[in-house]
Formats: sequence, C-alpha cells, structure tokens
Amino acid sequence: MPKMKTHRGAAKRIKVTGSGRLRRRKANKNHMLEHKSSTRKRRLGRMTEVDGANSKAIRKQLGI
Repeated sequence: MPKMKTHRGAAKRIKVTGSGRLRRRKANKNHMLEHKSSTRKRRLGRMTEVDGANSKAIRKQLGI
C-alpha cells in the first residue's frame, strides 16, 4: 500500500501547534479593506483554532 499524500492546499493554510492544535487564518482580509474598520481588520489578522467538526477531516488531509 502506498503512503498517503499530504493535501498541499490544506498544508499551506493550516499550521499545527506544538501541542497538536490546528490554527488557521480568518476569512475576509483579502480585499475591500478600506471599507472595514481598523478593529475588524485587526481581529481578522489573528489566527484562530479549527473547530472540532472539521479537525478530524483536516488531520486526515495533513496526514497527522
């Protein structure tokens, strides 16, 4: 049986922390930023944790 390949798109978007948690970028910080408030843009810049419903599927994509 061949090895499982890592899903490269997922690997570029999701980082695994030292404790094994999955971190991702938030959406809506790519364009039309002049219409969004500074507070909103600052919040969107922070990384957030992947929710439990998707974490199992993402771990499988990353080969963890």
